[in-house]
Amino acid sequence: MAYDEFMADRIRQQLREFQSPFEEKKMMGGLCFMVDGKMCCGTHIDKKFNSPLLMARIGTDFYGEALRKKGVLPMDFTGRPMKGYVFVTSQGWDSDSELQFWIQKCLDFNPLAKASKGKSK
Repeated sequence: MAYDEFMADRIRQQLREFQSPFEEKKMMGGLCFMVDGKMCCGTHIDKKFNSPLLMARIGTDFYGEALRKKGVLPMDFTGRPMKGYVFVTSQGWDSDSELQFWIQKCLDFNPLAKASKGKSK
């Protein structure tokens, strides 16, 4: 699992500032932050450019607008973008206020998000 520890610490700090209880889970090739048992956001290293990306679960209502923002890419692991999820490059979260914006968008969507079905045992 490849992710940038500094970026992960910045996300942890933001979630604590928003007073959002969270859990961490290694998945999707990086580190995801779960809020209320649902993926909220995360980070992983982009293999093309060897740089950290923010994975943001923002929902479909904000998705089109998000893609027009600086440093935002469709979240695409397989050649098929995942609607409602985006990658944000360091251009879009360099400052604390920019990262705070994205974490807030993730937290705003979280109550509307559906939890994934757990693996049956």
